[in-house]
Amino acid sequence: MNRAALFDVDGTLADTNHLHVVCWWEALRQAGHDVAMHDIHRAIGLPGEDLLAHLLGEGRDTSEDEELSAAHTTLYGTYFDRLPPLDSAADLLRELDRRGWRIVLVTSAKDAELDALRRAVDADDAITATASSDDVDEGKPAPDPVRHALDLADTPAHGAVFVGDTVWDMQAAARAGVASVGLLCGGIPQRDLEDAGARAVYRHPADLLARLDTSPFAATRTAALEP
Repeated sequence: MNRAALFDVDGTLADTNHLHVVCWWEALRQAGHDVAMHDIHRAIGLPGEDLLAHLLGEGRDTSEDEELSAAHTTLYGTYFDRLPPLDSAADLLRELDRRGWRIVLVTSAKDAELDALRRAVDADDAITATASSDDVDEGKPAPDPVRHALDLADTPAHGAVFVGDTVWDMQAAARAGVASVGLLCGGIPQRDLEDAGARAVYRHPADLLARLDTSPFAATRTAALEP
């Protein structure tokens, strides 16, 4: 049976969450919206339209959504040539690939943004496929992106582990029946990740890499090999 290691990217493999916070804050400020950066941070990981609904409410003027998203994209694009990978992110992906896991990125990023993130992580040789929110009807925390990633890897839910840094990641994995691992490097507290369904929480990719043999990856591998 194929085994799949599913990874969020922003805040999980690349140290980009706070860049997103600043860019969304500026895009909202330019449009006359006063939104606290703390609230924006908690919404990072949602697709753009869902993020705006979360921050501004369902009763907002949705005709602004496209302009706000475009402003965020333009502001964030100024960082594309220097997006910082998290320490050992590429090493983690390559080690899992070496152990026979199919690596699938599960992200709301698309097009030029996704290309920039992949350049930053610099582990394309270990990546099997990418599942974007554009590929499904609903993005995280709905299970659709995770289920799409499982299809791309040709892997059942019990043969996969999802690694992310937000409650939305953990909720999406839980709803898809996939074991999830939380990372603290995105800035979300451990308790919140655990409450959202994380089976284990690590500080960052390097910490998970150092403890792979006692992580949910080890348990999932054992379960996958059982008759």
